[in-house]
Amino acid sequence: MNFVSGPLTVRVPASSANLGPGFDSLGLALSLYDEITVEVVGDALLVEVEGEGAAGLPRNERHLVVESMRRAFQELGKEPGGLRVSCRNAIPHGRGLGSSAAAIVGGIVAARALVEDGPERFNDDEVLRLANEIEGHPDNVAATHLGGLTIAWTEAGVGKAVRLDVLTDVAVFIPPVSVSTHTARGVLPAKVSHADAAANAGRAALLVASLVGGRSDVLLAATEDRLHQDYRAPEMPASHEFMSSLRADGIPAIISGAGPTVLAFASGRDLSGRTPSGWAYRELGVDSEGATRTS
Repeated sequence: MNFVSGPLTVRVPASSANLGPGFDSLGLALSLYDEITVEVVGDALLVEVEGEGAAGLPRNERHLVVESMRRAFQELGKEPGGLRVSCRNAIPHGRGLGSSAAAIVGGIVAARALVEDGPERFNDDEVLRLANEIEGHPDNVAATHLGGLTIAWTEAGVGKAVRLDVLTDVAVFIPPVSVSTHTARGVLPAKVSHADAAANAGRAALLVASLVGGRSDVLLAATEDRLHQDYRAPEMPASHEFMSSLRADGIPAIISGAGPTVLAFASGRDLSGRTPSGWAYRELGVDSEGATRTS
């Protein structure tokens, strides 16, 4: 197995998971990107980070991109002597926009690209399998890896996904505070009622039909959720209140992933005037490529 010479860059998109009713299954890749440049060098590890999260991220083997690269190299069968890893982060951390999924998928795809016949040794299904093992659930990593709208599931513990093309635009409202995924998942009940589960199953199916078919007229109903958002409200009260206010005005809004970012399906509307004080507002499209080597 031979490594390529010179640096290469991988671009990985942000993602929003759940999209309301599709808990741990639906994901949407967004046009906001981290870039990871990697190179095989000498016998040492050098990690450089700029942009989002730079102040608090490790510059050693504990960096999630590096950890993911190491896991991929182990499966490929050989590790390089040394690595230079440079991360330019635009995806906010701890906001429900898939920053950890971007690091995991970006690291795996970068490691694969450093091997001369990497894609033949480790195909896209293997990338998703390993990314799901590291992340623990497949929704964000599927969207980040494949782009578009993804429906993800696990089969015998292996992450799998179907990708669909959609045309939509979204507005994201990013609060200044973060909420850890661990905390957000920890408040969820062990059991829910049959009625709530049935309601979410129907809404998730409607949401896929709405996004694929361009049926914005049913998006408000399609984004209703009974499985996670209300339970998480005490951990992100401002986000839940803001989401509810948008929905009361007929705007299909959801908590993005584990939160606390609020995502709204904008349908061409400028929603910047609704931005709460101190929050950031971004208008984003759907990324159709997923994790991609750019150089």
